[in-house]
Amino acid sequence: MRNVMTVFKREYAAYFNSPIAYIFIIAFLVLNSGLFMTGFFLNGTADLRAFFGNLPFFLIFFIPAVSMRLWAEDKRTGTFELLMTLPMPARDVMLGKYLAALAFYLVALAGTLPLVIMVAVLGNPDMGAIWSGYIGSILLGALYLGIGTFTSGLTRDQISAVILGIMACFLVFILGVGGVAATIDGWLPGLGSFLQNYVGLSGHYDMMLRGVVALGDLAYFLGLTALFLTLNTLWLEGRKY
Repeated sequence: MRNVMTVFKREYAAYFNSPIAYIFIIAFLVLNSGLFMTGFFLNGTADLRAFFGNLPFFLIFFIPAVSMRLWAEDKRTGTFELLMTLPMPARDVMLGKYLAALAFYLVALAGTLPLVIMVAVLGNPDMGAIWSGYIGSILLGALYLGIGTFTSGLTRDQISAVILGIMACFLVFILGVGGVAATIDGWLPGLGSFLQNYVGLSGHYDMMLRGVVALGDLAYFLGLTALFLTLNTLWLEGRKY
């Protein structure tokens, strides 16, 4: 655990040593809150379902921009080889970097908490659905970051990392859309439904927006995140030898 924390502190500090981090957080809060407030005043409904409903698509672009530097930056600066020669398991290096990116995302997400206070003051929202929505948002970000961590390791520059990350996150998102699943079923019966249930995230995330945190949905997010982190670790182990 000490190795993980050493890498975590280095990576987390690196985010805030650059003005880009603050630009990302401000953009995240302004765009998400702006989209939500527009619908909030038009619909007059005191809840955060519209806010949480926008996140799966919006984070497709935000999260890869956060994770793109995790490995690609080390390759660009020449510190990747140094990391691989450190006397610590590749798993610890990967976890330290991943947890730093996740902590950065949680800081940005915490900036939306004033919206909870606003809807609580203006109406009588279902607080259980709001908190389950935040749980879903954390798990969603963790999954996208797992994908972004893996894709960042496959490229040598940050632009390629963010493009590949966006494509991979979009694929996981779109496979959960009912219309896409039905189209795939039309080509290969049963395949679209299988991908929607076990790969696509929409159905699992939508349940949390309704206030239901089911064991199967938790297993989906945690399991798929662990899969991409394991793949990243195996890739790192392969680079060591």
